[in-house]
Amino acid sequence: MLAALTGLVRRKTDKWLFRMKGTEAGEVFLSQRRVFILPTGAGMGFFALLLVLLVGSINYNLGLGFGLTFLAGTCAVADMYLTYKNLAHLRLRAGRAQAVFAGEEANFELHLINRTRLDRYAIWIDFASQGTPRHAVDVAARAETVARLSMPTEERGWCPSPRVRLSTRFPLGLFTAWSYWQPDARVLVWPFPETEAPPLPMRGSASVDGIGHAGDDNFAGIRSYQPGDPMRHLAWRQIARLDPAFGGQLVTKHFEGGANEELVLDFDALPIFMDVELRLSRMARWVLDAEQRGLPYGFRIGAHQFAASSGDAHRAACLRALALHGIGEAA
Repeated sequence: MLAALTGLVRRKTDKWLFRMKGTEAGEVFLSQRRVFILPTGAGMGFFALLLVLLVGSINYNLGLGFGLTFLAGTCAVADMYLTYKNLAHLRLRAGRAQAVFAGEEANFELHLINRTRLDRYAIWIDFASQGTPRHAVDVAARAETVARLSMPTEERGWCPSPRVRLSTRFPLGLFTAWSYWQPDARVLVWPFPETEAPPLPMRGSASVDGIGHAGDDNFAGIRSYQPGDPMRHLAWRQIARLDPAFGGQLVTKHFEGGANEELVLDFDALPIFMDVELRLSRMARWVLDAEQRGLPYGFRIGAHQFAASSGDAHRAACLRALALHGIGEAA
């Protein structure tokens, strides 16, 4: 009870003191009211030294001591102003976030935009939950810099971006200025594919003559190109994905006779005693296997029913349906 009450008071205090809000869509402007500044540990030691210099100068009536004290104090005031200006008036915008499988790192692309004539140096940016910031960026005048922050994922579905903290101690490190930002960004997390899934559930029907023969209607996958293969059997879609500079090669479509096989990935066809998450993982593995072999496949789960196809768009639609199964599009 005490811990819950303490957490509630802290959240209310943060919301009032640091003006915490919900997700901030579009471009966010760091106005004066959003930038906070305090002395660092080095700054507190510097002010203690100034106090000692001032007391000594008064006691011994040292003119040079007064001059040194006031000069050092002026430098501290200038550092405070420059530290604040190094962060204020920046503009922030969330970028793209690529979908990942559960257990992988989710990467958030965050844009820092500087439309002023002042260069910004050594701006540390990271999620507020991180103790020590991991990324430092510079933003030139009238330019833009992209920072990429990552966090581990555990469960499928939508993974929203945590709150982001920006801070700087430039130029002398006597003060630290910081601000908070809640980007309107999220990453879609797909179910992690099952590591040892059974073979693809091919559905076969006997040929008319009952004799197996290779024909153009019985597509079985792709294989490496062999001399003598017809040009019309080249798998151009898969060839386009292979870069010869990285060991890519020609591949051709492979046909088998004797049966007409149809590949349909149906969630309801899996054993009902299996855990839902395991069934989703198996479906994800089958989607990847079918794409790797170049097999067109149908897909059924809940209200989602996709006709047999293949390619990046079909793959993404199937994995998205798996990721949001039982969660909903708006979750």
